[in-house]
Amino acid sequence: MARRIRIFDTTLRDGEQTPGASLTVDEKVSVAKQLARLGVDVIEAGFPAASPGEAEAVKRIATEVGGAKGAPAIACLARCVPADVTAAAAALAPARRRQLHVFIATSDIHITHKLRSSREEVLERIRSCVAQARRLVGPDHDVEFSAEDASRTEIEFLLTAFDAAVEAGASVINVPDTVGYAEPKEFAALVRQVVRLVGRRAIVSTHCHNDLGLATANTLAGIGAGARQVEVTVNGLGERAGNASIEEVVMALRTRPGRFGGATTNVKTEQLTASSRLVSYLTGIAVQPNKAIVGANAFAHESGIHQDGYLKNALTYEIMTPESVGLSGSTLTLGKLSGRAGFDERLRAIGVSVDPDELDRLYAEAISLADRKKQVTDADLMALVEQHADPVPQLVELEHWATASRGGESSSGNVSLFYGGQTFRAFSGGNGPVDALLSAVDNALEQIMGGRPRLVDYGLRSIGSGEDAQGEATVKIAASAGDEVPMVFTGHGLSTNVVEASLRAYLAAVNKLLAEHATADPAQPVRPAVTASTEDAM
Repeated sequence: MARRIRIFDTTLRDGEQTPGASLTVDEKVSVAKQLARLGVDVIEAGFPAASPGEAEAVKRIATEVGGAKGAPAIACLARCVPADVTAAAAALAPARRRQLHVFIATSDIHITHKLRSSREEVLERIRSCVAQARRLVGPDHDVEFSAEDASRTEIEFLLTAFDAAVEAGASVINVPDTVGYAEPKEFAALVRQVVRLVGRRAIVSTHCHNDLGLATANTLAGIGAGARQVEVTVNGLGERAGNASIEEVVMALRTRPGRFGGATTNVKTEQLTASSRLVSYLTGIAVQPNKAIVGANAFAHESGIHQDGYLKNALTYEIMTPESVGLSGSTLTLGKLSGRAGFDERLRAIGVSVDPDELDRLYAEAISLADRKKQVTDADLMALVEQHADPVPQLVELEHWATASRGGESSSGNVSLFYGGQTFRAFSGGNGPVDALLSAVDNALEQIMGGRPRLVDYGLRSIGSGEDAQGEATVKIAASAGDEVPMVFTGHGLSTNVVEASLRAYLAAVNKLLAEHATADPAQPVRPAVTASTEDAM
């Protein structure tokens, strides 16, 4: 028969000890309700003796979450101090199922330097406070004992302490790797000895910290060694480097059941993402993008090789489905290493279908853009598609541009334009870099077309968000102010540099104007336009 592993969630106790993760009472209740929806077996709601607010939070969670039929057991922490145990029992009283969790350090370094005590005194405190906890919660509820810093405790004394706790009434024995010191084989051997000693009389539990990045590995090793309860937190929150992550442990069991004797949990894994996001939002602690299971990149594929494999069969690069953890699906992100197949799929996902030649052109531009910014977004793709939907004749080509600007002084700009087999260079000053460059273009156009276009309108908007978002400039020009209804030409420019976007937009409009008035002989100038300053519309 497959073993069921009890999931003891300590997000609201150890997780809240993360620097900066303090929660209000109402926020703790909200998280507890989500943990109940997630299906954890035990919610450790806090440390009542720490403050009146903590005591209130535990009592409210015991009442509002733990009071319902079929609710998780509610736990809270107490030192092996009689007043702590009394406060914990009182706070837990409204819960249908209670788990009073008492602890004391057992390693010599803690006994000597922190407790300033002796092994004999520690054993007496264990017997006394565990027995007190048992009297206060009664025979139908759990008393858990934790030996703080168990992984650095001399093994014979640790086993003596655990045996004393069980004899005094503990029904759960917890083996904490408090400072994340153990490695998986070592921790498994330790848990195995504890299971051998007390496993028939009590549930053996693990509580692993991540100081060496081994919390999840050690927790799974503990399960393999016979542990029946694991203490975990949402997003791996906790003291210092954090605790074992509930999402990692639960999905490891679900994904590799054969490696853990078919061990299962009651967790509704489809609630994992919702739980992660709620805890992140309320604590203000962001989840790193590459975090396993719940990170933004956990089901994202950017490499062209990976995208191609995923599109042919998702199992090539995904060992679980995004839906199994509460996501709607995977994402194909576009970067400089993305492939043509992934690019085509992204276009189709936003409702764009293009022919193969156009796809090649758009793909080349997207990869070029990816070299200049972190990620090509859907908004970037739509902007590229829109640019191609408005074909621009290439009569005048931009060879070079440069601008200089200094506070309190006018800006300068120079451009080189290629037209009709010749290069035309021009320079100008202006009120800002955009004005200076467009004025320089006008000076070059004086040579090309015998006059300047008239700037009718200029606009700039951001494509997407973030510091590397593209800017899209829109420019409207007219060939002549003398026409009763002058023809207006619109150009668009797209770049991560808004000055370059403005320049490209202006030249796109100019090229449309030139195409409209083109003659058979490129050397013949276009009908002169009325000279106007470009700064008037900006």
